[in-house]
Amino acid sequence: MAHSLYSRLLAACLATTALSGCEVGPNFTKPHAAVPPAYIQDQPANQPKPFVSGDAVDPAWWNSFNDPELTKLEADAVAGNLDLQIATQHLLEAESQAQITGATLYPNLGGAASYTREGPSKEGIFTAFGGGGSAAAANNAGSTANGTSGSIGGGGVSGSSIQPLNLYQYGLQSMFDLDLWGKNRRAVEAAVAAAQSSEEARRAALLNVEAQVATAYIQLRGVQTVLAITQQNLESADQLVKLTSERQQAGLTTELDVANAKAAQAQIASQIPTLTTQRDSLMGQIGLLLGVTPVRLPAELVTPAAVPTAPALVAAGLPSDLLRRRPDIREAEANLHEATAETGVAVGSFFPDISLSGSVSLQALQLKNLNEFKAITYAVGPEITIPLFEGGQLIGQLHLRKAQQQEAAINYAKTVLTAFYQVDVALVAYNQEHATLAALQTETQQSKIALNLAEDQYRQGLADYLTVLNAQESYLSAQQNEAQSVERVATDLVTLYQALGGGWEGTFPDNATK
Repeated sequence: MAHSLYSRLLAACLATTALSGCEVGPNFTKPHAAVPPAYIQDQPANQPKPFVSGDAVDPAWWNSFNDPELTKLEADAVAGNLDLQIATQHLLEAESQAQITGATLYPNLGGAASYTREGPSKEGIFTAFGGGGSAAAANNAGSTANGTSGSIGGGGVSGSSIQPLNLYQYGLQSMFDLDLWGKNRRAVEAAVAAAQSSEEARRAALLNVEAQVATAYIQLRGVQTVLAITQQNLESADQLVKLTSERQQAGLTTELDVANAKAAQAQIASQIPTLTTQRDSLMGQIGLLLGVTPVRLPAELVTPAAVPTAPALVAAGLPSDLLRRRPDIREAEANLHEATAETGVAVGSFFPDISLSGSVSLQALQLKNLNEFKAITYAVGPEITIPLFEGGQLIGQLHLRKAQQQEAAINYAKTVLTAFYQVDVALVAYNQEHATLAALQTETQQSKIALNLAEDQYRQGLADYLTVLNAQESYLSAQQNEAQSVERVATDLVTLYQALGGGWEGTFPDNATK
């Protein structure tokens, strides 16, 4: 969208530079950034195979989860998200402003036509014409203007004899700022950079929306999984309440075991409303990201499903690719470019403004004479504006722009450093969560075995109910923790993809690199 506008304005800048002269102020150079040779991954010691490779990042990374519902949600979010629509309007505004600023590089040309009927003052300068010859000329003028003769006195034109004048005129007029010092070209350069910054901001917004949709969807599936686990354990608790009640009626146990069983049952049941609230809240969050109300969400979201499985190997790319892929780094670079160009505008304000203006038109007192060659009138000439005293405004403006340029440079360095930090943290979290998940899976398996043994021994009278209760709580906790770890592995991968800056290329491609 913005590429054709940038190309036209750049061509105009080059043409004007060739015709006009130099450009004052600093030239923008791509900032240097220190790139680490490799990311910090901190691979778990007990994991022989890596989870991350140096292959190029997949622009449509959500497809790696192999979840059709997630893929559909991502497409719906791109089409309906309101934040993306706002970002698009911001880009259109910036492009329009660049187009407006770019118009200063060209001459302006306008046409004008007018008709004026003027009644001269009867006591004005026209009555001062004296003498026979002058009187005759004035009489002729009056006759030409209105078609009737006036009366001329010996000392001048009689006030009562002055007739209104008709004046017909049409023609062209033009003005062109020579921009000898390049101030206008620097302003266009700044406007184009501002539009590029808005483009990158839109890409960053897209990346953020994609990550939020994936995270909310994964969390929804995670809550649904934990809710199903909790409901299954509630059914088991119901069976234990029934069992202890029967044993108490048979005199094989005490009322204490029955009370403990019912307390455990109530404790498990108390978790269900909280999980239900989390589920409904995530449904609403997904609707907000898609720009729809929850009732318009796909019915498939209501049906519980497993958490999307992360791929065995994730492509993270190389550190050197991060600078061109992260939208926030690209935006910071565009902001630095804009600030540098604005400094050039401030420098150019110290130099004279030289412009050329001209007009050519046809002018006549009678409409029938308007197209005759002798009716042509023209004016042409230069105009020079020199700043002599501005009360410190220009120097203050220059200092302001230089400070803003330095701020933009520092912000760029910070953005780059933050980007590598976020990737390192995301890689470590993703790798280490795999180790956590492996341990929790073992815990769940052993907790299940312990619960089965405790229940068997309780039925045989070889163990008290407290042993069963502890085993039941441990198994429920292990199941929930394992499900939450599966969810964290997936959400950590989303965070990693967001830190790597992938996901905008397919929707808002970089035409400049094609």
